[in-house]
Amino acid sequence: MSDAYRQLERTFARLGTIDEALAILHWDMSAKMPEGGSEARAEQLAVLKSTHHEMLTRPELGDLLDEAGQAPLDDWRRANLREMRREWAHARAVPADLVEALSRAISACETVWRTARRDSDFALVAPKLETVLGLVRQVASAKSAALGVSPYDALLDEYEPGGRSAEIDVLFARLEVFLPDFLGRVMEAQGPAPALPAGPFPAERQRALALRLMGVVGFDFRHGRLDESTHPFCGGTPDDVRMTTRWDEADFSTGLMGVLHETGHALYEQGLPKAWRRQPVGRARGMSLHESQSLLVEMQASRSLDFLTFATPLIAEAFGNGPWDAHALWRDSVRVAPGFIRVDADEVTYPAHVILRYRLEKALIEDRMRIADLPAAWNEGMRTLLGIVPPDDRRGCLQDIHWFDGAWGYFPTYTLGAMTAAQLFEAAGRALPDLGEQVARGAFGGLLGWLRTNVHEKASSLSAQDLLTQATGRPLDAAVFEAHLKRRYLG
Repeated sequence: MSDAYRQLERTFARLGTIDEALAILHWDMSAKMPEGGSEARAEQLAVLKSTHHEMLTRPELGDLLDEAGQAPLDDWRRANLREMRREWAHARAVPADLVEALSRAISACETVWRTARRDSDFALVAPKLETVLGLVRQVASAKSAALGVSPYDALLDEYEPGGRSAEIDVLFARLEVFLPDFLGRVMEAQGPAPALPAGPFPAERQRALALRLMGVVGFDFRHGRLDESTHPFCGGTPDDVRMTTRWDEADFSTGLMGVLHETGHALYEQGLPKAWRRQPVGRARGMSLHESQSLLVEMQASRSLDFLTFATPLIAEAFGNGPWDAHALWRDSVRVAPGFIRVDADEVTYPAHVILRYRLEKALIEDRMRIADLPAAWNEGMRTLLGIVPPDDRRGCLQDIHWFDGAWGYFPTYTLGAMTAAQLFEAAGRALPDLGEQVARGAFGGLLGWLRTNVHEKASSLSAQDLLTQATGRPLDAAVFEAHLKRRYLG
């Protein structure tokens, strides 16, 4: 190892520590912070992000990257250097004052969004969102020039390294051809809704059940916790994972499946290699792979008849009100019906929610649409893609935090993640022929061990496509996702 590389590792370890502090502050802002703390929190975040940016764009860093690249390195350090250079290239493209301005605008916008969403009042937050979008466009333009890609792809690259909208357009166009006819066939074939015991389902009992199943799946409570927030998410750090959810006392399944979804994210974070903590190569490999881990736990495993056979006695113990039947719970968990809320959407209609957001955010970034037109465009898109129109903006364009929190270019990774999850679960099933029987016993050690070896411990040492090819024998293939849907819903 050269001295230049050692200096870089020390610098990026400090940057990684700042990232961890930012992650905990963001979690606290969403889960615990009182409303009156918003201005102080905005200042804290802005200063930390500005400090991070200044450290990452110091003039000598470029020289160190060049010098380190001339010396022999092993595969992990070579990959780490590649990821360092990628972070550096993103950061140096954006002026420090723009980073700070965007951080302040995001904090202000997110705070107002919480009220606007509660009151279904898009006009309340529209000016703040307009400010955020204007600054995001400036960031996109600066990164576009530096990276040699389109403004939208420059934003996408932050969440999906190497991802390009031209490739996403092809995948999503295929889904748009496949899904409408398939949706109609599924809804015709599924029959009447199963009869299930009625609520209410007290939130404290839902939480106790969720914690129990988190442990079954493999969550390490020494290094994480579960709280509540307006929008469920998984944040924090690999050594201190912070999950949040929300409870509906009329329908326990939404909160429970939401927890299992976030647990998939958490397992990925907890499984990242300890030897590379706070180094770029030690981080998760992009958001489509991250989303694949949450959907693999929630959709592939936990919505299976095998898992619900195991979980039904625990559900009965938690709520009473029986009788509880595993087959009825399974039919309910895979029931398909167009709905307004993305996070509650079934596996078949979910891609339509993502395609809508992808199209809208591209149009906004490319200045082909105004913020003022967003509610109407959203409603029209829902009507076209799913045949329903939200009755208010709370169930329309205000439902997701992402744009208000500055996450532009993130949405397509959700459906890329669903495709990746299907492909990984299929490969895990080939490696573990009795996987279904293991899940039916509540034994997740085999599946988690396979994911640790083939996904989690790889971190960012490989590209997403190379990792997927090594794990499954092929790059991302939409046909695998379509075959999974056919088996589950029409098989």
